[in-house]
Amino acid sequence: MAKKGFKKLLIKKLSYYREVFTLPFWRPMALKRWFRKCNGRELHLDPPVTFCDKINWIKLYGVTDEMTRLSDKYLVRDWIKEKIGDEYLIPLIGVYDSFNEIDFSGFPERFVLKTNHACNNTIVVKDKSQFDKKDAAEKFKEWLSYDFAFRFGYQMQYSPIKRKIIAEEFIENSGDDLFDYKFYCFDGKPLFCKLIGGRGKDTRLGMFDMEWKPLPYHETVHPLFDETPEKPERYDKLVEIATTLCQGFPFVRVDLYHLDDGSIKFGEMTFTPGSGQSTWLPEGTDEMLGAMIPIP
Repeated sequence: MAKKGFKKLLIKKLSYYREVFTLPFWRPMALKRWFRKCNGRELHLDPPVTFCDKINWIKLYGVTDEMTRLSDKYLVRDWIKEKIGDEYLIPLIGVYDSFNEIDFSGFPERFVLKTNHACNNTIVVKDKSQFDKKDAAEKFKEWLSYDFAFRFGYQMQYSPIKRKIIAEEFIENSGDDLFDYKFYCFDGKPLFCKLIGGRGKDTRLGMFDMEWKPLPYHETVHPLFDETPEKPERYDKLVEIATTLCQGFPFVRVDLYHLDDGSIKFGEMTFTPGSGQSTWLPEGTDEMLGAMIPIP
């Protein structure tokens, strides 16, 4: 009996502290501690100066209802359809409130499952006959149980999202790859593109300007390509789409896919890439990029 009473008291105390740590007045202090732990350096919020400073400032003070709607991987589809047309959307198989709702009998042999309220909560199925449903059910039960805003540095735009599971068709380029073009857009204008390739095998990145010329700065999250990748056939269209989608935001990263058949598919709108704790090289790049983000 005493053990049960102690357990209830412990749970009650943990719940109390969890609620306190998520209150708005606590977040700047907690965010600075989190950033120092991630990067080993100080986060400046008053005033914010660097790219990382300003992304973190936006997380605390700049989140809007529109950012939440466009961070929802399901609701953003309607916005994309209005802005550029549904031909740029990855075909949707279904959307579900829980894993148990999904009837896989009508699914294609290859598909993708993901949550709509978080990053990296994705299962790629390349062979339905080898799909471990039990393992997937356990993962989605966990993923749907938490508020992603408090998982990695207070990305508050995710908190109000009504959590769902999305099933989409599988897309790829030749060589079992998927070329991901991430346009960094400042004050309504894309200024450079980060290409990610070799996902799941030997992930590489490259940084390019709007003319596809390699840039002298980059993030350290992945190694650089050994050779400069060729400019995609419809690069100008990628830039045009990114320009259309980024209007009205002080900063947003627009993620697009360019497939071998020439088609372009929308990935996501990312307002706080890396939750604002990326490391940029060479020295001074973080400050240079930060100067491009207008903060009220």
